[in-house]
Amino acid sequence: MGSARLDATFAALADPTRRAILARLAAGEATVTELAAPFAISQPAVSKHLRVLEDAGLVSRRRHGPRRPCRLEARPLREAVAWLADYRDYWAESYQRLDALLDDLQRAGPVDDGVPG
Repeated sequence: MGSARLDATFAALADPTRRAILARLAAGEATVTELAAPFAISQPAVSKHLRVLEDAGLVSRRRHGPRRPCRLEARPLREAVAWLADYRDYWAESYQRLDALLDDLQRAGPVDDGVPG
């Protein structure tokens, strides 16, 4: 995944309204009017959020008669998850090393630090 596309994906996901729009679209296509309904913002504001999501490749629109329903495009999300997987693996390995160290310390018993109790 290119750096610019990854940046656009994470920038789009940074806003809670856009994440809520994506969550709604995960259930199926919806029009701008349908997407705007649960929010206390105007349809033009929802349209601006949709433009950011479209620019990131997370949403597409198609013409279906007089309607232009929006749909979720999951590919950028899969690519972001793949990028994050490297870091998940790093932290999993770090925790495994920490667990092994703690097990070794526990098996070794108390350490005499030379300070009277």
